[in-house]
Amino acid sequence: MYITDLKTISPQNTYNNELLAGEVRVIEDKVYHAIEPNYLSFIPKGLLRRMGKAVRMGVGTGLPLVQKHNDIEGILIGTANGGLEDCIKFLNQIVEYEEGVLTPTNFVQSTPNAVAGQLALMGSNRGYNTTYTNGGLSFESTLLDSFLLFEEGKHQKLLIGGLEEISSYNYNIDSLANKYKDEIISSDKLINSRTKGTICGEGASLFIVEKDAKDYYAQIIDVAQITYPTEDDLGKLLTEFLAKNKIKASSIDSVMLGYNGDLRHNKWYEYVDMNFFSNANILGFKNLIGDFRTSSAFATWLSAHILNGTYKDEQTVLLRHSNNHPKKKILIYNHFDEVRHSFILLSK
Repeated sequence: MYITDLKTISPQNTYNNELLAGEVRVIEDKVYHAIEPNYLSFIPKGLLRRMGKAVRMGVGTGLPLVQKHNDIEGILIGTANGGLEDCIKFLNQIVEYEEGVLTPTNFVQSTPNAVAGQLALMGSNRGYNTTYTNGGLSFESTLLDSFLLFEEGKHQKLLIGGLEEISSYNYNIDSLANKYKDEIISSDKLINSRTKGTICGEGASLFIVEKDAKDYYAQIIDVAQITYPTEDDLGKLLTEFLAKNKIKASSIDSVMLGYNGDLRHNKWYEYVDMNFFSNANILGFKNLIGDFRTSSAFATWLSAHILNGTYKDEQTVLLRHSNNHPKKKILIYNHFDEVRHSFILLSK
């Protein structure tokens, strides 16, 4: 499966690719908010004013790709929470109006499949359309489904991606579960933080993927996922994953790990690093965007640009330099809450 086009909205200046030129934004806040573009240039005002943030980011990222590639045969979106802000507004209306006549806008915009549906309507796409809400594996589920669709032989080109918004509701719920730091920490110091919790981020990363392509950013070789593993379970999965794809650990020159500044999470990344990839370059990405359940979609966007040579400031994400090998293979290993873990393998 090949990435032939891609676009992202994130807490960095990524929409017009300023980050690729080395313009790294250092953020100092308790949350890392996405930098949104001027949507009015391509989204009708009447539609835009009804959109919640998650829908705005998803449509704003996906619509240029849909308009550019009008031959896509399906849309697959992964999001853990969807438009939760609008969802809570709708639920509050049920109470306020005593289950009477409700405003439908908040309900329509709050459903997780609102982004995939809006993109299909605005792009006149009648193909396969699905949304995955599998928590920290939502984006990985779109990859797995894409592989299955391509193997069936009925699809050649798809739009896939992952997105998440920061809403006060899901932020407060996760804060009560001690997922986030109490203190403010700047993004350039996040990964080396030695306290509990991380910093919440948000964004949307979408991709055009094709079964076969000659001109592409990167190839997605495979994806694997596991839930509630022990370290032995994780090691066994990784060993089988590499063997399945006939790749030795030593042939992977760079590993992108989801270090997020939470002291409690480091053991997983250290285990994979020390036991399998002690001679590989170690990269990070959450120092750029914070942490959220579909952050692996941004990691895929960043890895594709590194493999393609269009990302010019690798020092920003380089956590350990171990070799000077050309970037030919990158393995992404990520989890959000120590529950759902995934590997995504990309090649030049």
